[in-house]
Amino acid sequence: MWGKEALFPRVRVGHFTDLEARTGCTAVLVEEGAVAAADVRGAAPGTRETDLLLPENTVERVQAVLLTGGSAFGLGAAEGVMAYLRERGRGFPTPAGVVPIVPAAVLYDLGRGKVFRPPSPEAGYRAALAAGEEVAEGSVGAGTGAVAGGVKGGVGLAGYRLEEGFRVVALVAVNSLGRPFDPSTGRLYAEPFLAEGERALMPDLARYRGFPEDYRFPSLLGQNTTLAVVATDAPLTKAEARRFAIMAQDGLSRAIRPAHTPLDGDVVFALALGDGRGVGPMGLLRLGAYAADAVARAIARAVLLAEGMPGVPAYRDQMG
Repeated sequence: MWGKEALFPRVRVGHFTDLEARTGCTAVLVEEGAVAAADVRGAAPGTRETDLLLPENTVERVQAVLLTGGSAFGLGAAEGVMAYLRERGRGFPTPAGVVPIVPAAVLYDLGRGKVFRPPSPEAGYRAALAAGEEVAEGSVGAGTGAVAGGVKGGVGLAGYRLEEGFRVVALVAVNSLGRPFDPSTGRLYAEPFLAEGERALMPDLARYRGFPEDYRFPSLLGQNTTLAVVATDAPLTKAEARRFAIMAQDGLSRAIRPAHTPLDGDVVFALALGDGRGVGPMGLLRLGAYAADAVARAIARAVLLAEGMPGVPAYRDQMG
């Protein structure tokens, strides 16, 4: 089953999915630019351009963010997104022309398909070319070969509209060492964050007989990482965007246990589409709180909508 949810008009998402290699990438395009930041919590990250996003550094806005499989090999896919944006004249202006700013982060999915073919620049270009305002979820893009604590991981999307009128949306690729479910009951840790209509996606757990405590952990050590992009149309400054990303990381801790481990490379990117004038502490508090809830809910959706692959069952099939 595939879920779709509209993003902001200025944000487009595209996937490249390689089922034979069980890998892929997901491009989040903000061609007109967005104030950006990142927060890295996992101890084994693979990233590109994250130092540029620190509040004290020069470049304020990015044109895209890439989430990709392929471990460190997959970082090259960002070159394809850059090529797509350069063709359209999008990027940081320099005397020699625009330089598209495309931060990226990788998850580990090597060896899960029939061939070794990490996402390449062509894969990144094709993901950007496919970008639209509706987003496929589940076993696509960066979530194609993802595994989450012994069940199939994937891509999930969730969002909220605040009373102030601002929106917060989280896109997550879940490939975690920790489990997204309680092994004693089978219930997703993030189930309380699901909207009423989304609860229909939950399997019938009446037949659940438990999960071995160490199931899949030994074989997946060092083969992990959960990646997220949280976006808002609020006018955050670069420093506020950094705090927004930090608060959003709490969503991982609510939905995955354990999170931010020595063997995960968990990264959250923040994108703010406003004019950068700032929202102040109280406005930021509310936006960050909703961002954490959106991340938790997106993780639940990713796991619920993922389809199993050889040796790794879908959560719905394992629990129901």
